Amino acid sequence: MSGRTQLMWDEAVTGYDFGPGHPMDPVRLALTMRLAEAFGLDRAVEVVAAKSAGDSTLRLVHRSDYIDAVRRVSAAPKTADGSYGLGTEDDPAFAGMHEASALIAGQSVGAAEAVWRGEAQHAVNFAGGLHHAMPGSASGFCIYNDASLAVARLLELGAERVAYVDVDVHHGDGVQTAFWDDPRVVTISMHEHPRTLFPQTGWPEETGGPGAEGSAVNLPLPAGTGDEGWLRAFHAVVPELLAAFRPQVLVTQHGADTHFEDPLAHLAVSLDAQRAVAESCHRLAHEHADGRWVALGGGGYAIVDVVPRSWTHLVGIAAGRPIPPESLVPEEWLHHVYARTRQTGPGRMTDGRPATWRDWDETGYDPADRLDQAIRATRMAAFPAHGLMP
Repeated sequence: MSGRTQLMWDEAVTGYDFGPGHPMDPVRLALTMRLAEAFGLDRAVEVVAAKSAGDSTLRLVHRSDYIDAVRRVSAAPKTADGSYGLGTEDDPAFAGMHEASALIAGQSVGAAEAVWRGEAQHAVNFAGGLHHAMPGSASGFCIYNDASLAVARLLELGAERVAYVDVDVHHGDGVQTAFWDDPRVVTISMHEHPRTLFPQTGWPEETGGPGAEGSAVNLPLPAGTGDEGWLRAFHAVVPELLAAFRPQVLVTQHGADTHFEDPLAHLAVSLDAQRAVAESCHRLAHEHADGRWVALGGGGYAIVDVVPRSWTHLVGIAAGRPIPPESLVPEEWLHHVYARTRQTGPGRMTDGRPATWRDWDETGYDPADRLDQAIRATRMAAFPAHGLMP
Protein backbone atom coordinates (compact mmCIF):
# COMPACT_ATOMS: atom_id res chain seq x y z
CA MET A 1 0.00 0.00 0.00
CA SER A 2 1.17 3.51 -0.75
CA GLY A 3 2.25 5.58 2.20
CA ARG A 4 1.12 8.73 0.46
CA THR A 5 -1.53 11.06 1.74
CA GLN A 6 -3.99 12.71 -0.62
CA LEU A 7 -5.49 16.10 0.18
CA MET A 8 -8.68 16.54 -1.81
CA TRP A 9 -9.00 20.13 -2.92
CA ASP A 10 -10.66 22.08 -5.70
CA GLU A 11 -11.01 25.83 -5.16
CA ALA A 12 -14.53 25.55 -6.56
CA VAL A 13 -15.73 23.87 -3.34
CA THR A 14 -15.91 27.41 -1.95
CA GLY A 15 -18.94 27.82 -4.23
CA TYR A 16 -20.89 25.96 -1.54
CA ASP A 17 -22.22 29.29 -0.29
CA PHE A 18 -25.59 29.83 1.39
CA GLY A 19 -25.15 33.60 1.22
CA PRO A 20 -24.26 36.56 3.46
CA GLY A 21 -24.89 36.07 7.15
CA HIS A 22 -25.15 32.29 7.00
CA PRO A 23 -22.88 30.56 9.57
CA MET A 24 -21.50 28.14 6.94
CA ASP A 25 -19.20 30.75 5.39
CA PRO A 26 -17.04 29.10 2.71
CA VAL A 27 -14.15 31.40 3.56
CA ARG A 28 -13.39 28.88 6.32
CA LEU A 29 -12.40 26.38 3.61
CA ALA A 30 -10.21 28.84 1.72
CA LEU A 31 -8.51 29.99 4.93
CA THR A 32 -7.81 26.38 5.89
CA MET A 33 -6.18 25.62 2.57
CA ARG A 34 -4.11 28.80 2.71
CA LEU A 35 -2.91 27.92 6.23
CA ALA A 36 -1.99 24.39 5.16
CA GLU A 37 -0.04 25.91 2.26
CA ALA A 38 1.66 28.43 4.58
CA PHE A 39 3.00 25.48 6.59
CA GLY A 40 4.14 23.73 3.40
CA LEU A 41 1.73 20.84 3.82
CA ASP A 42 0.67 21.05 0.17
CA ARG A 43 4.19 19.80 -0.62
CA ALA A 44 3.92 16.94 1.89
CA VAL A 45 0.77 15.51 0.33
CA GLU A 46 -0.62 14.85 -3.12
CA VAL A 47 -3.22 17.56 -3.75
CA VAL A 48 -6.00 16.03 -5.84
CA ALA A 49 -9.14 17.53 -7.36
CA ALA A 50 -11.53 14.64 -7.83
CA LYS A 51 -14.42 14.76 -10.26
CA SER A 52 -17.90 15.68 -9.10
CA ALA A 53 -20.19 12.91 -7.96
CA GLY A 54 -22.50 11.91 -10.80
CA ASP A 55 -26.10 10.85 -10.43
CA SER A 56 -25.29 7.14 -10.21
CA THR A 57 -22.94 7.85 -7.30
CA LEU A 58 -25.37 10.20 -5.56
CA ARG A 59 -28.05 7.52 -5.84
CA LEU A 60 -25.95 5.23 -3.63
CA VAL A 61 -27.48 7.23 -0.78
CA HIS A 62 -29.94 9.80 -2.13
CA ARG A 63 -33.32 9.30 -3.80
CA SER A 64 -33.63 10.23 -7.47
CA ASP A 65 -36.51 12.63 -6.83
CA TYR A 66 -34.41 14.51 -4.28
CA ILE A 67 -31.43 14.80 -6.64
CA ASP A 68 -33.81 16.11 -9.31
CA ALA A 69 -35.21 18.64 -6.83
CA VAL A 70 -31.73 19.89 -5.92
CA ARG A 71 -30.91 20.29 -9.59
CA ARG A 72 -34.13 22.25 -10.23
CA VAL A 73 -33.59 24.58 -7.30
CA SER A 74 -29.95 25.00 -8.25
CA ALA A 75 -31.02 26.31 -11.67
CA ALA A 76 -33.83 28.49 -10.28
CA PRO A 77 -33.22 29.29 -6.58
CA LYS A 78 -36.27 31.55 -6.26
CA THR A 79 -38.56 28.56 -6.88
CA ALA A 80 -37.44 26.86 -3.64
CA ASP A 81 -40.41 26.57 -1.28
CA GLY A 82 -39.02 24.49 1.58
CA SER A 83 -39.93 21.14 0.07
CA TYR A 84 -37.15 18.55 0.33
CA GLY A 85 -35.64 20.86 2.96
CA LEU A 86 -34.52 23.27 0.23
CA GLY A 87 -35.12 26.98 0.64
CA THR A 88 -35.24 26.92 4.45
CA GLU A 89 -33.39 29.15 6.89
CA ASP A 90 -30.78 26.43 7.45
CA ASP A 91 -30.50 25.47 3.78
CA PRO A 92 -31.29 28.48 1.59
CA ALA A 93 -31.30 27.83 -2.12
CA PHE A 94 -28.47 29.28 -4.19
CA ALA A 95 -27.48 29.17 -7.84
CA GLY A 96 -25.12 26.27 -8.50
CA MET A 97 -26.16 24.41 -5.35
CA HIS A 98 -26.20 21.04 -7.09
CA GLU A 99 -22.81 21.55 -8.71
CA ALA A 100 -21.06 22.73 -5.54
CA SER A 101 -22.62 19.97 -3.43
CA ALA A 102 -21.80 17.26 -5.96
CA LEU A 103 -18.21 18.54 -6.17
CA ILE A 104 -17.73 18.26 -2.40
CA ALA A 105 -19.30 14.80 -2.49
CA GLY A 106 -16.95 13.84 -5.29
CA GLN A 107 -13.92 14.75 -3.19
CA SER A 108 -15.02 12.43 -0.37
CA VAL A 109 -15.87 9.62 -2.77
CA GLY A 110 -12.52 10.12 -4.49
CA ALA A 111 -10.77 9.97 -1.12
CA ALA A 112 -12.50 6.67 -0.33
CA GLU A 113 -11.58 5.22 -3.72
CA ALA A 114 -7.93 6.21 -3.38
CA VAL A 115 -7.61 4.67 0.07
CA TRP A 116 -9.43 1.45 -0.84
CA ARG A 117 -7.41 0.95 -4.03
CA GLY A 118 -4.12 1.60 -2.26
CA GLU A 119 -3.35 4.78 -4.21
CA ALA A 120 -3.03 6.53 -0.86
CA GLN A 121 -2.97 5.36 2.71
CA HIS A 122 -4.71 8.44 4.09
CA ALA A 123 -6.95 10.95 2.35
CA VAL A 124 -8.41 14.19 3.73
CA ASN A 125 -11.37 16.23 2.49
CA PHE A 126 -11.92 19.00 5.01
CA ALA A 127 -14.62 20.49 2.77
CA GLY A 128 -16.66 17.34 3.45
CA GLY A 129 -18.32 15.87 6.49
CA LEU A 130 -21.80 17.17 5.57
CA HIS A 131 -23.38 14.54 7.78
CA HIS A 132 -26.96 15.77 8.22
CA ALA A 133 -28.27 15.36 4.66
CA MET A 134 -30.88 12.60 4.45
CA PRO A 135 -31.65 10.27 1.53
CA GLY A 136 -34.56 12.48 0.52
CA SER A 137 -33.94 15.88 2.04
CA ALA A 138 -31.45 18.58 2.93
CA SER A 139 -30.85 19.26 6.60
CA GLY A 140 -28.58 21.27 8.85
CA PHE A 141 -26.52 23.09 6.19
CA CYS A 142 -26.03 19.82 4.28
CA ILE A 143 -27.33 19.09 0.75
CA TYR A 144 -25.59 15.85 -0.24
CA ASN A 145 -24.19 13.57 2.44
CA ASP A 146 -20.62 13.11 1.26
CA ALA A 147 -19.70 11.08 4.35
CA SER A 148 -22.42 8.52 3.62
CA LEU A 149 -21.48 8.49 -0.05
CA ALA A 150 -17.84 7.75 0.81
CA VAL A 151 -18.89 4.82 2.99
CA ALA A 152 -21.36 3.58 0.36
CA ARG A 153 -18.65 3.64 -2.32
CA LEU A 154 -16.33 1.64 -0.07
CA LEU A 155 -19.06 -1.00 0.28
CA GLU A 156 -19.66 -0.94 -3.47
CA LEU A 157 -15.93 -1.55 -4.03
CA GLY A 158 -16.01 -4.61 -1.79
CA ALA A 159 -15.36 -3.44 1.75
CA GLU A 160 -17.04 -5.74 4.27
CA ARG A 161 -16.50 -3.67 7.42
CA VAL A 162 -16.35 0.13 7.53
CA ALA A 163 -16.21 2.17 10.74
CA TYR A 164 -17.40 5.77 10.78
CA VAL A 165 -16.41 7.93 13.77
CA ASP A 166 -18.00 11.38 14.06
CA VAL A 167 -16.74 13.90 16.66
CA ASP A 168 -18.71 16.91 15.39
CA VAL A 169 -20.70 18.66 18.13
CA HIS A 170 -23.90 17.65 16.31
CA HIS A 171 -25.16 14.09 15.99
CA GLY A 172 -24.18 12.41 12.69
CA ASP A 173 -27.83 11.62 12.01
CA GLY A 174 -27.71 11.38 8.23
CA VAL A 175 -24.91 8.81 8.22
CA GLN A 176 -26.63 6.80 10.95
CA THR A 177 -29.85 6.80 8.92
CA ALA A 178 -28.09 5.68 5.74
CA PHE A 179 -26.59 2.59 7.41
CA TRP A 180 -29.12 1.89 10.18
CA ASP A 181 -29.90 -1.55 8.80
CA ASP A 182 -26.43 -2.43 7.49
CA PRO A 183 -24.25 -4.60 9.77
CA ARG A 184 -21.24 -3.93 7.53
CA VAL A 185 -21.02 -0.38 8.90
CA VAL A 186 -20.68 0.84 12.47
CA THR A 187 -21.39 4.55 13.00
CA ILE A 188 -20.04 6.06 16.22
CA SER A 189 -21.13 9.62 17.00
CA MET A 190 -19.90 11.65 19.99
CA HIS A 191 -21.93 14.85 20.25
CA GLU A 192 -23.65 17.35 22.51
CA HIS A 193 -26.75 15.93 24.15
CA PRO A 194 -29.90 16.03 21.98
CA ARG A 195 -31.78 17.80 24.76
CA THR A 196 -29.73 20.93 24.11
CA LEU A 197 -28.75 20.84 20.43
CA PHE A 198 -29.90 20.13 16.87
CA PRO A 199 -30.88 17.63 15.52
CA GLN A 200 -32.31 16.33 18.81
CA THR A 201 -31.27 12.76 17.95
CA GLY A 202 -28.37 10.53 18.92
CA TRP A 203 -29.58 8.98 22.17
CA PRO A 204 -27.67 5.95 23.51
CA GLU A 205 -30.71 3.76 22.84
CA GLU A 206 -30.35 4.34 19.07
CA THR A 207 -28.31 1.25 18.25
CA GLY A 208 -29.28 0.08 14.76
CA GLY A 209 -32.08 -1.76 12.98
CA PRO A 210 -33.12 -5.42 13.14
CA GLY A 211 -30.21 -7.60 12.09
CA ALA A 212 -27.82 -4.69 12.57
CA GLU A 213 -27.97 -4.25 16.33
CA GLY A 214 -24.93 -2.36 17.54
CA SER A 215 -24.30 -0.80 14.15
CA ALA A 216 -25.15 2.64 15.58
CA VAL A 217 -23.34 3.90 18.66
CA ASN A 218 -24.26 7.26 20.21
CA LEU A 219 -22.40 9.09 22.94
CA PRO A 220 -24.33 12.27 23.90
CA LEU A 221 -22.35 14.56 26.20
CA PRO A 222 -23.67 17.14 28.67
CA ALA A 223 -23.53 20.77 27.55
CA GLY A 224 -20.41 22.39 28.94
CA THR A 225 -18.20 19.31 28.59
CA GLY A 226 -14.58 20.39 28.22
CA ASP A 227 -11.32 18.79 27.17
CA GLU A 228 -10.87 16.27 29.96
CA GLY A 229 -14.43 14.94 29.72
CA TRP A 230 -14.48 14.94 25.92
CA LEU A 231 -11.24 12.99 25.72
CA ARG A 232 -12.32 10.64 28.52
CA ALA A 233 -15.53 9.87 26.62
CA PHE A 234 -13.75 9.26 23.31
CA HIS A 235 -11.23 6.87 24.83
CA ALA A 236 -13.85 5.08 26.93
CA VAL A 237 -15.85 4.08 23.86
CA VAL A 238 -14.13 4.35 20.48
CA PRO A 239 -10.94 2.23 20.79
CA GLU A 240 -12.69 -0.82 22.25
CA LEU A 241 -15.41 -0.76 19.60
CA LEU A 242 -12.91 -0.47 16.75
CA ALA A 243 -10.83 -3.32 18.18
CA ALA A 244 -13.94 -5.51 18.29
CA PHE A 245 -15.33 -4.50 14.89
CA ARG A 246 -11.98 -4.74 13.01
CA PRO A 247 -12.82 -2.27 10.22
CA GLN A 248 -11.05 -2.48 6.91
CA VAL A 249 -11.32 1.29 6.55
CA LEU A 250 -11.80 4.05 9.10
CA VAL A 251 -13.77 7.13 8.03
CA THR A 252 -13.73 10.01 10.50
CA GLN A 253 -15.58 13.33 10.66
CA HIS A 254 -13.83 16.19 12.45
CA GLY A 255 -16.35 18.98 12.89
CA ALA A 256 -14.56 21.81 14.72
CA ASP A 257 -17.75 23.10 16.35
CA THR A 258 -16.99 21.38 19.68
CA HIS A 259 -14.67 24.32 20.37
CA PHE A 260 -15.40 26.70 23.24
CA GLU A 261 -15.46 29.64 20.81
CA ASP A 262 -18.01 28.10 18.46
CA PRO A 263 -21.15 30.27 18.32
CA LEU A 264 -23.68 27.50 17.58
CA ALA A 265 -23.13 24.93 20.34
CA HIS A 266 -22.31 24.47 24.00
CA LEU A 267 -19.26 22.24 24.45
CA ALA A 268 -16.00 23.73 25.73
CA VAL A 269 -13.32 21.80 23.86
CA SER A 270 -9.98 23.31 22.89
CA LEU A 271 -7.98 23.11 19.69
CA ASP A 272 -5.48 20.98 21.58
CA ALA A 273 -8.08 18.32 22.42
CA GLN A 274 -9.31 18.35 18.83
CA ARG A 275 -5.75 17.78 17.68
CA ALA A 276 -5.35 14.94 20.20
CA VAL A 277 -8.45 13.17 18.85
CA ALA A 278 -7.19 13.54 15.28
CA GLU A 279 -3.93 11.91 16.38
CA SER A 280 -5.89 9.12 18.07
CA CYS A 281 -7.93 8.50 14.91
CA HIS A 282 -4.70 8.27 12.93
CA ARG A 283 -3.28 5.76 15.38
CA LEU A 284 -6.50 3.74 15.50
CA ALA A 285 -6.57 3.54 11.70
CA HIS A 286 -3.13 1.95 11.81
CA GLU A 287 -4.00 -0.36 14.70
CA HIS A 288 -7.29 -1.65 13.32
CA ALA A 289 -7.65 -0.78 9.60
CA ASP A 290 -4.18 -1.35 8.11
CA GLY A 291 -3.75 2.42 8.07
CA ARG A 292 -6.67 3.04 5.70
CA TRP A 293 -8.02 6.40 6.83
CA VAL A 294 -10.44 8.84 5.21
CA ALA A 295 -10.70 12.07 7.25
CA LEU A 296 -13.42 14.65 6.64
CA GLY A 297 -14.21 18.12 7.97
CA GLY A 298 -17.70 19.05 9.09
CA GLY A 299 -19.17 21.84 11.18
CA GLY A 300 -17.25 24.72 12.66
CA TYR A 301 -18.36 28.33 12.70
CA ALA A 302 -15.51 30.16 14.40
CA ILE A 303 -14.22 30.60 10.88
CA VAL A 304 -10.95 32.45 11.57
CA ASP A 305 -9.75 31.48 15.04
CA VAL A 306 -10.66 27.78 15.10
CA VAL A 307 -11.56 26.01 11.87
CA PRO A 308 -8.39 26.70 9.84
CA ARG A 309 -6.09 25.71 12.69
CA SER A 310 -8.04 22.59 13.63
CA TRP A 311 -8.16 21.22 10.10
CA THR A 312 -4.58 22.21 9.30
CA HIS A 313 -3.55 20.09 12.27
CA LEU A 314 -5.66 17.27 10.79
CA VAL A 315 -3.90 17.57 7.43
CA GLY A 316 -0.49 17.65 9.10
CA ILE A 317 -1.23 14.52 11.13
CA ALA A 318 -2.49 12.66 8.04
CA ALA A 319 0.57 13.78 6.07
CA GLY A 320 2.99 12.50 8.72
CA ARG A 321 4.05 16.11 9.28
CA PRO A 322 2.25 17.04 12.51
CA ILE A 323 2.52 20.71 13.39
CA PRO A 324 3.85 21.30 16.91
CA PRO A 325 1.13 23.07 18.89
CA GLU A 326 3.51 25.79 20.04
CA SER A 327 4.21 26.77 16.40
CA LEU A 328 3.64 30.40 15.47
CA VAL A 329 1.00 30.98 12.84
CA PRO A 330 2.79 32.19 9.67
CA GLU A 331 2.69 35.96 9.16
CA GLU A 332 1.73 35.57 5.50
CA TRP A 333 -1.45 33.76 6.54
CA LEU A 334 -2.34 36.40 9.10
CA HIS A 335 -2.03 39.08 6.41
CA HIS A 336 -4.27 36.99 4.15
CA VAL A 337 -6.84 36.60 6.93
CA TYR A 338 -7.00 40.33 7.49
CA ALA A 339 -7.31 41.04 3.78
CA ARG A 340 -10.18 38.54 3.43
CA THR A 341 -12.07 39.12 6.67
CA ARG A 342 -10.75 42.27 8.38
CA GLN A 343 -10.20 40.08 11.42
CA THR A 344 -7.00 39.49 13.37
CA GLY A 345 -6.01 35.84 13.28
CA PRO A 346 -4.67 33.70 16.14
CA GLY A 347 -0.98 33.80 16.97
CA ARG A 348 -0.17 30.16 17.68
CA MET A 349 -1.37 26.69 16.71
CA THR A 350 -2.54 25.99 20.26
CA ASP A 351 -5.02 27.19 22.85
CA GLY A 352 -2.37 26.43 25.46
CA ARG A 353 -4.23 23.56 27.08
CA PRO A 354 -2.70 20.14 27.83
CA ALA A 355 -4.62 17.25 26.26
CA THR A 356 -5.11 15.13 29.38
CA TRP A 357 -7.92 12.93 30.64
CA ARG A 358 -8.75 10.34 33.29
CA ASP A 359 -8.74 6.88 31.76
CA TRP A 360 -12.04 5.00 32.17
CA ASP A 361 -10.43 1.62 32.87
CA GLU A 362 -8.09 3.07 35.47
CA THR A 363 -10.45 5.36 37.38
CA GLY A 364 -13.75 3.52 36.97
CA TYR A 365 -17.32 4.74 36.84
CA ASP A 366 -18.49 7.58 39.10
CA PRO A 367 -22.29 7.26 39.33
CA ALA A 368 -22.61 10.85 40.55
CA ASP A 369 -20.83 12.32 37.52
CA ARG A 370 -23.03 13.36 34.56
CA LEU A 371 -20.31 12.65 32.03
CA ASP A 372 -19.70 9.18 33.45
CA GLN A 373 -23.45 8.56 33.39
CA ALA A 374 -23.40 9.37 29.66
CA ILE A 375 -20.45 7.08 28.96
CA ARG A 376 -22.00 4.27 30.97
CA ALA A 377 -25.32 4.60 29.12
CA THR A 378 -23.56 4.30 25.77
CA ARG A 379 -21.49 1.30 26.81
CA MET A 380 -24.55 -0.43 28.27
CA ALA A 381 -26.57 0.15 25.09
CA ALA A 382 -23.96 -0.70 22.45
CA PHE A 383 -21.13 -2.81 23.84
CA PRO A 384 -22.97 -6.13 24.35
CA ALA A 385 -23.85 -6.31 20.63
CA HIS A 386 -20.09 -6.32 19.94
CA GLY A 387 -19.33 -8.95 22.57
CA LEU A 388 -17.90 -6.35 24.94
CA MET A 389 -18.48 -5.93 28.64
CA PRO A 390 -20.12 -2.56 29.37
